[in-house]
Amino acid sequence: MPVIGTFSAVKDGYAGTIRTLMINAEVLIMANDRKEGDSGPDFRITTGTNEIGVAWRRKRNGTEETYLRIKIDDPTLPHPIWGALIEGGDDGVARLLWRRDRKEDAQ
Repeated sequence: MPVIGTFSAVKDGYAGTIRTLMINAEVLIMANDRKEGDSGPDFRITTGTNEIGVAWRRKRNGTEETYLRIKIDDPTLPHPIWGALIEGGDDGVARLLWRRDRKEDAQ
């Protein structure tokens, strides 16, 4: 899974950059203070004043370690981008890993 973004922890979330062939954006991933119900997103993702995605906190199978399951979408994208924000290791940097949706792999 390629790294398409790097982030640092900030109050109530993360700040960083997403870079792909089509995207080069400064991004905030902030706690969702308007969360509705258990299935609502835990975080909102914005660039400037535009909301571009959401994220849910998930646990890795069989561990207590958590990560953020990210969905980014924009009218210019053919499909939403799904990824995982793996929180900082020894260097304190959180990395956004991208993966193609399995349904698209089969096409």
